[in-house]
Amino acid sequence: MQNKKLQRICVYPKDIQIITGKSYRQSLRIYNKIKAHYNKQPHQVITWEELGEYLGVKIIRNLQDAENQ
Repeated sequence: MQNKKLQRICVYPKDIQIITGKSYRQSLRIYNKIKAHYNKQPHQVITWEELGEYLGVKIIRNLQDAENQ
């Protein structure tokens, strides 16, 4: 059995900052807009799939996913 590392499925404003190149404050605004768009409650998080759909981009999280596309 392969030793697979568990990958994080939730997105935080810092992730949005890295992807978009915007400031942390702007990324926090985008994060909150995404939560409002998907009618998320304050304790709920957004996923990579929701982020990609909202931004209109396809997010590939690892090399194996890239090879399967």
